[in-house]
Amino acid sequence: MENKKNNNLALFVLCAASFLVPFMGSALNLALPQVAKSFSMDAVTLSWVSTSYLISTAIFQIPLARLADMVGRKKIFVAGIGAFSVCTLLCGIAVSGSMLILLRLLSGIGSAMMFGTGMAILTSIFPKTERGKVLGINVSVVYAAIAAGPFLGGVMTHYFGWRSLFFICGATGLATVICALLFLKGEWIEAEGEKFDFTGAFVYAAGLFGMIYGFSKLPHIAGFMWIAAGVLAFVIFVLYEQRLEYPIFNVRIFSGNKTFTLSSLAALINYAATFAAAFMMSLYLQYVRGFDAQHAGLILIVQACVQTVVSLYAGRLSDRVSAPSLASAGMGIIVAALGGLAFLSPSTPMFLIIIALVLLGLGFGMFSSPNTNVIMSSVEPKQYSQASATTGTMRLTGQAFSMGIAMMALSVKIGNRPIT
Repeated sequence: MENKKNNNLALFVLCAASFLVPFMGSALNLALPQVAKSFSMDAVTLSWVSTSYLISTAIFQIPLARLADMVGRKKIFVAGIGAFSVCTLLCGIAVSGSMLILLRLLSGIGSAMMFGTGMAILTSIFPKTERGKVLGINVSVVYAAIAAGPFLGGVMTHYFGWRSLFFICGATGLATVICALLFLKGEWIEAEGEKFDFTGAFVYAAGLFGMIYGFSKLPHIAGFMWIAAGVLAFVIFVLYEQRLEYPIFNVRIFSGNKTFTLSSLAALINYAATFAAAFMMSLYLQYVRGFDAQHAGLILIVQACVQTVVSLYAGRLSDRVSAPSLASAGMGIIVAALGGLAFLSPSTPMFLIIIALVLLGLGFGMFSSPNTNVIMSSVEPKQYSQASATTGTMRLTGQAFSMGIAMMALSVKIGNRPIT
């Protein structure tokens, strides 16, 4: 009974941490026009407020997950919440666009600590028979945060200004640190005494940065050069890691595990295709349709509400039926929803937009929980941190690629000018 209570308290802490980051991201989307106005930022520079965070989170997840295996997952997890919270509070007092982008980049490192360990701790605590259920709860909380973000973010931005978002999220994060210290009972050290691969970590970071940054610079020639450099660094990374006794990332986890490889690739593709939709829809609703942040948030909340409910049940269902089939069906629905959004115009009826958002939420909900369950169930306990970090890296790399697509579109159509 005591063990079950401890597990539930740990689940509460992990879900609270999982709520913070997506809430901040989805709320910030609604505040971007006000941020742009405060710092006179052009369209491309404004997109870096989101992209800088995504890049740093994606780059540091794998190395920090490895460090967590060596010194303790709880230590890194708690440090991550603390770093994210402090940097988020500081974002609220930023005096320039450059300072805000830098602080968002630093808060991404804190998020990497959380993402690289949170799912691993959750998977370590609960037995395999309950894994789909608790992962479903965790994913549902993420989508609840995405749902609350546009509405509460829109209200806070409308009445208290965009800085209030950072102050409230930062303070909530510090409260979560205290809960984590009290309720997480364990360290979960899987690689105590092993060496940390600094060279591998540097080459990995360089490769991922080159690819993501290059993607954001397309279609300019510099973008292709950065991508080529990133791909070359990744080839070197894979060859180098195969020779090490204690690699920063065991690349054999892909070559010897088809389920893990294809499910991770599916997550990458899914987020690359969809993440920037919320960013672009926020700009569309406010600049093209003339809604204020509060009313735009009320429209965008539809997608996340559907995601929240569906992912909760999809996670439980994935313990009993084919999880890959559920995830595949979800991706099919997402394709249909994006097909509808591709034909938006200034006069598109609002009910059609809402239908597309409902379908997008349904597809997301059916995909995420089952796909995560498949990934985490396909590896051994000692690989949970790497699997958790890989899942997060695929998600955030996909999101960064998605923002790269959006930035490319803005660069081609608008250039370095304010959005009107």
